[in-house]
Amino acid sequence: MLIESLEIKNYRIFRDARFEDLPRLAVVVGANGSGKTTLFDVFSFLKEALTQNVAQAVSRRGGFQELASRGQEGPIGITVKFRESGGRLATYQLEIALDEGRPVVHREILKFRRGRSGKPWHFVDFSRGRGSAITNESGYGREGVEAVREERVLDDPSVLAIKGLGQFKEFRVVAEFRSLIESWHISDFHISDARPSAEAGYAEHLSARGDNAAQVAQYLYKHHPKSFERVLAVMRQRVPGVSRVEAKPTEDGRLVLRFQDGSFKDPFIARYVSDGTIKMFAYLIMLYDPKPHPLLTIEEPENQLYPELLHELVEEFRDYARRGGQVFVSTHSPDFLNGAKLDEIYWLAKQRGFTAVKRAAESEALRNLIAEGDLPGALWKQGLFEGAGPQ
Repeated sequence: MLIESLEIKNYRIFRDARFEDLPRLAVVVGANGSGKTTLFDVFSFLKEALTQNVAQAVSRRGGFQELASRGQEGPIGITVKFRESGGRLATYQLEIALDEGRPVVHREILKFRRGRSGKPWHFVDFSRGRGSAITNESGYGREGVEAVREERVLDDPSVLAIKGLGQFKEFRVVAEFRSLIESWHISDFHISDARPSAEAGYAEHLSARGDNAAQVAQYLYKHHPKSFERVLAVMRQRVPGVSRVEAKPTEDGRLVLRFQDGSFKDPFIARYVSDGTIKMFAYLIMLYDPKPHPLLTIEEPENQLYPELLHELVEEFRDYARRGGQVFVSTHSPDFLNGAKLDEIYWLAKQRGFTAVKRAAESEALRNLIAEGDLPGALWKQGLFEGAGPQ
């Protein structure tokens, strides 16, 4: 399921912003304070609103007044357009407002159009805990088939309707979208968390902070040896000197990562290797996950990595996206940006205190310069991405 567009209204610095024609790999640049972190927080907010509820997700961000755009009236709004498994373009719309001082779901709609004309079916349409959902989804698109609606009342108006309805097989598209959001990976990687030994156990996917890297390495080694060998092969190409990596069990039942440098007889445990080596390894076991996340977001992956590695890292992200995952990356690195294609780049710029979104491929000047052989990172560094220069 591919996200094709994202619209954000009244969410902090995003008063009214749209990301259109999203590719499988989207690279976001912008000056400090332009909204890159806020964009990634929108994805985190949706996931928390689903797995917990809207009230808790708002509270974690300082409350409704802190989250809503300054001086603006109306609800906070997030609209996601995506391709469901049947190939149809679906729209999920969420609006959040206050009800007696508590954040609630003001409106929640999941819809898509029958054919090329006609009104779209609102498969889910709820407001403040009350609404309806279509139960004859299998008849979607057939001539003469009328919608069969079932009225529902939720116990809590701050709970998303797709959270409850997604548990029932008659709501296939709802269940797909719920699963999509639940499977998003919002990376918050910390080198310090990836270094220590981890409790021995089972971990298929790298955690947001990377603190289970040893467990995931052990899992890939045992259950997906081809993926693990590919990680090692890429490590040998990208990080000079690293010939082998292993997740070694200790006597007290923990796992430690050990890196073999060809120049030394004995391997180094993770706490003694460079930050860049640890980070590259963690990224690779995430990117060669046999089951890619439908959405992967990473802020500033260039930190702790050599500039020479960044062009190759862009290729790794792009390859991950080709295998089925969509990737959003923010960067402050011209070297990383040089590896991106023009139609993959979006830039954020402040206009009258709020963020405007621009797509690099829509700039005729940038298209002409790239056609003449210039690189995106060099053009960004020269200030040709108006309002988004590396300041």
